[in-house]
Amino acid sequence: MTNFKNVLVFIASFSIAGFAGIATAKHMSDHNVEERLKPVHSVYVEGDEVPQVANAAPAAAGGGSSAARSGEQIYNTNCMACHTTGAAGAPKIGDAADWNARMEKGIDTVYSHAIDGFNAMPPKGTCATCSDDEIKATVDYILENSN
Repeated sequence: MTNFKNVLVFIASFSIAGFAGIATAKHMSDHNVEERLKPVHSVYVEGDEVPQVANAAPAAAGGGSSAARSGEQIYNTNCMACHTTGAAGAPKIGDAADWNARMEKGIDTVYSHAIDGFNAMPPKGTCATCSDDEIKATVDYILENSN
């Protein structure tokens, strides 16, 4: 009986190893290796036939909706990292003194700095897809929560 169990284990082991070898062989086939190694992009030079591709407009940021995002949504997604910690000298939300100093120059200047960039802040912060109106709504949201 013990010999039968040993033979059965031996046969099962070789069967499993054989199936694993088949999977590896398929994975390492010339076709599969070529697929994995082929370039992601192609460069076309003058005279090459370029395939025609339909130009589709990119989906609007925010899940394809064309509706404007709220200042709170934009703040929570794009502005929070710097404006909650004060990173790189960013005025912190909720700190009236930080924002009052900036408001002395007027709301239009604050809007301009947010849209065009100022000091360490890049234009539109980290929201390159935001419209100017969305940036203004975000500034308004921050100011409302900093008084």
